[in-house]
Amino acid sequence: MTQPIRWLHDEIAVRMLQKLDIVKLDAKDILLIPDFSGKHRSLLTRRFPNARIHSIIEGGMSGLDLLIARIKSHWRALIFPGKVFHIGAYLKTGKFNLPDNSVDLILSDLLLQDLADPKHFLQECWRVLKEGGLISFSYLGPDTGKELRPLEIENLRLKTLLSPWDMHDMGDALVGERFSDPVMDMEYLTIEYEKPALLMADINGLKLAHSTPSETSEMADLPQKLTLEVVYGHAWAIGKHLAKAKDQVAYIDINQIGRKTRPDSA
Repeated sequence: MTQPIRWLHDEIAVRMLQKLDIVKLDAKDILLIPDFSGKHRSLLTRRFPNARIHSIIEGGMSGLDLLIARIKSHWRALIFPGKVFHIGAYLKTGKFNLPDNSVDLILSDLLLQDLADPKHFLQECWRVLKEGGLISFSYLGPDTGKELRPLEIENLRLKTLLSPWDMHDMGDALVGERFSDPVMDMEYLTIEYEKPALLMADINGLKLAHSTPSETSEMADLPQKLTLEVVYGHAWAIGKHLAKAKDQVAYIDINQIGRKTRPDSA
């Protein structure tokens, strides 16, 4: 996203952590994806002071930027640093460079709308989460930018979000990928603009357009506000020893079945 709406990442991250206030979770290893400018790390460090935080950062963020963010967030991050990866590596391979069953919490802020296959993202989260781990996420839903759809501006070519999933689609996908007790929520945020150029910058940042007007006069018909549909969700990784259900039946590995013995009679 563009710099003018960088505040949006921070605001949504704060709201996500507020929603987790009622969740009891002793997180030792956390995966933060994406870690926008390293700022979200400080929020998590305050909430989970003893956790090791693994970051998937933006491509333009340097190692020095991340080091500064670590210093600002908490001294412990320097002694027990988590792993750091660039988002480009995940987008290319579809894999987190982490072992199976290695993290307690995944926090994903405004990423899923930019993924062609959110289901694959959920599968990868399931892989790296420990038994009893939690995934918490936010993303922009399909009503985002709905004011733009009726527009007929010659040089403005609009597009839908790469993943136009509403919260019901995501809830179904969580269940389909074996997550337990999914909780979904949604809210509308409205941003008002004094200048069309500011709106145009955010349209580009939100990836809502293939091409944009170059002439100021062409922007005169733009609306003065933009609606964001923000979807929130979290779900638990429970019963990871169970095989994936087939035909609504879950199969258990025979090694997971305990054998109860009866004491010898006198």
